[in-house]
Amino acid sequence: MTLAAYRPRKVPEALVGLFTLALDLRWSWHHGSDVLWRTLDEETWTATRNAWLVLNSVAGDRLEELSREPSFLARYREQMEEHDAFVHARTWYSDQCANALDRGVAFFCMEYGLSESLPLYSGGLGVLAGDYLKAASDLGVPVTAVGLLYQQGYFRQAIGADGEQIELYPYNDPTMLPLSPLRDENDEWVRVVVPLPGRDVRLRAWIGRVGHCDLLLLDSNDPRNEPGDRGITSELYSGDPEKRLQQEMVLGIGGWRLLRTLGRNPSICHINEGHCAFAMLERAFSWAEDNERDFDTARLATRATNLFTTHTSVAAGFDRFPRRLIQLYLGPWLAGQDMSVDELFSLGSAPIDRDESGQPLLNMAWLAVNLSGRINGVSQVHQKVSQTILEPFFPRWPREDIPVEYVTNGVHTPSWDSPESDELWTTACGRDRWRKPMRNASPLDGISDESIWAMRLAQKKRLVHYLRQRLSSQHCDQGPGNNPATACGLLLDSETLTIGFARRFTEYKRPDLLLRDERRLLSLLTNRDRPIQVVLAGKAHPKDRTGKALIRRWKQFSRRPDVEGRVVFIEDYDLGVATQLIQGVDVWLNTPRHPWEACGTSGMKILVNGGLNLSQFDGWWAEAWNNDVGWAIRPGATFEELSHTNDHDEPDSRELFDLLENQVIPAFYNAGQDGRPKEWIDRIRASMNQLTAPFSATRMVRQYVEDFYLPMRALGKQRDSETAHTLVQEARDIASHWPRMRFSGLNVHDKDDQHLYVVDVYLDGVSEQRVQVELVAEASEFGEREVHEMKMVQALEGSAHAWTYQCLVPPRPEGHYTPRVRIRDERLNLPLENPSVLWLK
Repeated sequence: MTLAAYRPRKVPEALVGLFTLALDLRWSWHHGSDVLWRTLDEETWTATRNAWLVLNSVAGDRLEELSREPSFLARYREQMEEHDAFVHARTWYSDQCANALDRGVAFFCMEYGLSESLPLYSGGLGVLAGDYLKAASDLGVPVTAVGLLYQQGYFRQAIGADGEQIELYPYNDPTMLPLSPLRDENDEWVRVVVPLPGRDVRLRAWIGRVGHCDLLLLDSNDPRNEPGDRGITSELYSGDPEKRLQQEMVLGIGGWRLLRTLGRNPSICHINEGHCAFAMLERAFSWAEDNERDFDTARLATRATNLFTTHTSVAAGFDRFPRRLIQLYLGPWLAGQDMSVDELFSLGSAPIDRDESGQPLLNMAWLAVNLSGRINGVSQVHQKVSQTILEPFFPRWPREDIPVEYVTNGVHTPSWDSPESDELWTTACGRDRWRKPMRNASPLDGISDESIWAMRLAQKKRLVHYLRQRLSSQHCDQGPGNNPATACGLLLDSETLTIGFARRFTEYKRPDLLLRDERRLLSLLTNRDRPIQVVLAGKAHPKDRTGKALIRRWKQFSRRPDVEGRVVFIEDYDLGVATQLIQGVDVWLNTPRHPWEACGTSGMKILVNGGLNLSQFDGWWAEAWNNDVGWAIRPGATFEELSHTNDHDEPDSRELFDLLENQVIPAFYNAGQDGRPKEWIDRIRASMNQLTAPFSATRMVRQYVEDFYLPMRALGKQRDSETAHTLVQEARDIASHWPRMRFSGLNVHDKDDQHLYVVDVYLDGVSEQRVQVELVAEASEFGEREVHEMKMVQALEGSAHAWTYQCLVPPRPEGHYTPRVRIRDERLNLPLENPSVLWLK
C-alpha cells in the first residue's frame, strides 16, 4: 500500500501529493512543510500541529484557490521534491550495514509518543519509543513498530480551583489522526483475530508512516465485536487487570499475527517492556507451525533474535496476572498449541510470584526473560538495578553474572531543538548532522559566546510569550488568586534564571524536594538582584493519590501572595508543552529517589538547546555529569551505597539549595563587561559539545543495531530447524545428568607467590567439552571480583566421568575462592539460555 492512495476527500489534482506529506509523520520533526499547513489553515495548524487534520478541515474552495497560486505551488513542489529525495537517499544503514537485517526489526510497545497530534502515550516510555522510531527512520534502519490505537489514549488534565487534578478523556477520532486504514492488495481493510473465551475478537489494522518506518496499530473498536470487546483498546494503561491482560494479548498475539498476515517475518523481535511478551510466544508458535517442530525447539530457535528491553526500576512494576485470568483468557489460545497453562506458568512464574492464597502469578517480565536471547536495561545504573530485580530468578548466580546488559536511552534531537538552536547547529555542523555519527568532538568551539547567548535570550523570550498565553487560558477567566494579571504571567521575565520541572508527578520523583524548605525557596524567588522563577508541569496517574497531592501542594504554594507569578504550573503536560519548556528553561531540575530513575530522558532534551541540568546523580546523569556540564546532587553516589535506604530526602534537599545558592545562581548572574555570564556560557558550550550526540537517539539506535541486532541476527541464522532440535536434545541430556554432578575435593598449594587451586569434578557422563569450571572470588578488601577459568589437567583415575582441574590465582585468605561448574556452549547466550550452575559447598 502507498499512503498517497488513501484519499478520504477530494483535492485538486495539482495538490494530491499533500496526502503523502500529511500522512508521513516526518513533518512532526522536519519542519520544511510547516509553511504549507499554516497557509492552508493557520488556526487549525497552530492549535493542533496536525497536518492530516489541517488537510481534511480546509475548505475545498481554499484548496482550489491555492492550486492556482504560484507561490504556494512553488513551496508545494519544493517539499514534494525534498520528500522524494529523502525517500531515495542513502542512509547510515544502507552504507554501513548493507541490508544485514534483511527482514528488518519488529518493535513492540504499549505506547508511542511521536507527536501531540497522535495522543497514544502517557509518558517517558512512549516518548522514548517515538524517539527510537524517528531515529531509526533518520538512519534508514528497517523497523516496523507495532502498538495499539486507543479510542481515548491517556487522560487530558485540568486543575480545579482547589488545586485538584481533573481527568478528561476526549475521544480520538481515528479519521482525524495522521493514520490510514491498512488495506491489502484487494483494497480490503486488514483485520486479524485473537481468541477470547467463547468468541474471537476482531482487530482492525491502521498504519502510520514515520519516515522510512511503519507504525502498525491495532484497534478492537470493530462494530462486529461485542460491546465489551470494542472497549479493549479504549484507554491506555487501564487499572483493571482483566482489561490489561486483554490489551497485552491484543498487542502481542494480534501484533505478531498482523505481521504474519502482511507477509513480514522480521529478523529481530524487540519488545519494549514485558507488556509485549506474548508477541515472543506467538512468534515461537508460528515458527513451530511452519517448521513442524515442538515448542521447546521453536523457543530455542526464535529466542536468539528476541531482545527484551526493560525500563522498570522496582520488581512491583512488572505486570503479574493470577491463574484464574490466565486460565480463562489464554486457555482458548493455548488449546491449539503445544503448551498447557501449567507449562506457561513454568515458563513465566517463579516461587516468589504468588498471590495471597499462594497461587502462582504469571510474571510478564519473567516470561520475556525466558523467551529472549538478550536483555538490556536503559542506563548503566539501571543495569545494576535490573540485575538486582532479577536475582530471585537466577538464584544460584551472583548479581554481577545476571545476564542484563545496558543501552542508555537517547532522545531524537531534531524533535526537540528550537529554531534558534537548529540554526546554530547548522552553522557548526551542516544540515544532516543527526543522520550520521558526529565526527567533531567539539562542534561548537567555533561558535562565539555572543551567538550562544543570543540563542538563549531568543529562546527564553519565546518561552515567556508561550507561558503567558497558556496561563491566560488557564487562569484569567476564573480570576484566581490575589492578582489575576500576575497569575497570568505578568511577572515572568526572560532575563530571570528559569528553572523547569516537568514529568509524571509521583512520590519517587520527589517533585516536592524544593518545598521541603519553603523559607529558603521563597528567599530565592523574591531576591531583588538575583531572583529565580520556576515553571512546573506534569500529570499524576488517576489512581495515584500521593501524586495528586503533590500537584495540589505546588498549586497552593504558587497562589501565595508573595509567590504568585514567580512559580507557575502549566496544565495538561504533553509533547507540545514539553517542547516549549525544554527549549526555553535555563536549568532542568530532576530529583528522583536514587536508584529509581531508570534513565530519565527529559533532561537530555534540553542539551541541544543549551539548557543545563541540575539532577540527582542517577540514571543517565550518572554517566553524563562532570563539573563542566552541570550540577549533580550527591555526585559519585554508588548503587550499593544508596539502594538500601530511602532516607535521603532531607540531605538531598539541603544539597539542592546549597547548589542553587552557591553555584547555579551566581554563575548565571555573574556577567562580564559585555553583559554576558562567561562561566554560564562555557557550561552551555561544554554541555552541548560533550553530551548532545552521545545522548541522542541516533547513537542509541546505532548501538542497538551494531551491538545487538546484527550479532543476534548472526546467531539466529545458525539456528535452523535441525540445529535447534539438536541443541534442545543436548540440553535435555545435560539436565538429566546435572543433579548427579559433584565436586569431590579441593586442594590449595603455594606456588611462586600465588595459590594453585586443584579440584576434582565428577561430571556423570556430561562431556567435558560442554562444561566450564571456574574459580570465583567476590569483591572484598582483598581486591576486585575475579573469575578464573580452571584448566582440565587429567582424568581422575578409577572413574570414567571425573576430571581434575586447576588454576593459579593471586593469594587471598582461605574461603575467598569458590569453584563452580557452568555450561559451556558458544552457540548459546549463557547463562541466560541455560542457567545451570554447580558450586562447591
